[in-house]
Amino acid sequence: MTTTEAPSLADGAKASRGAQVLQPSGWPIPKGYANGMAAEGRIVVTGGVIGWDAQERLAKGFVAQVRQTLANIAAILAEADSRPEHLVRLTWYVVDIEEYLANLKELGQIYREIFGSHYPAMALVQVVRLVETAARVEIEATAVVPR
Repeated sequence: MTTTEAPSLADGAKASRGAQVLQPSGWPIPKGYANGMAAEGRIVVTGGVIGWDAQERLAKGFVAQVRQTLANIAAILAEADSRPEHLVRLTWYVVDIEEYLANLKELGQIYREIFGSHYPAMALVQVVRLVETAARVEIEATAVVPR
């Protein structure tokens, strides 16, 4: 197994001091996520976050909901004096995986705009529906803030 320092953000800042990307030897390098992460520090965990604003109005459409969801996660992290580069795991729940796959390029652009080029371990799960019936995506995040 190979461990490397987590990728840097687009602005060149160091990613989560001490966080390591876990990349088993001989495995292909994943694109847009990490196989695993290791970190020490204070753990920050979100609930399932959806793409609504402070007035609980859902953004219109899948891509807009992803944008708002990622912005909401960034805001929650900021409350804990954490940043996107501290993320070690994201679990995405979508109601239509084909909708996700059809929008990968735009989703990648939005992701980098909000979180930079730091890619934690991620999982994508298709679900029958979410608690908010008009929600198309829900994301749980885990971050580790260095001590």
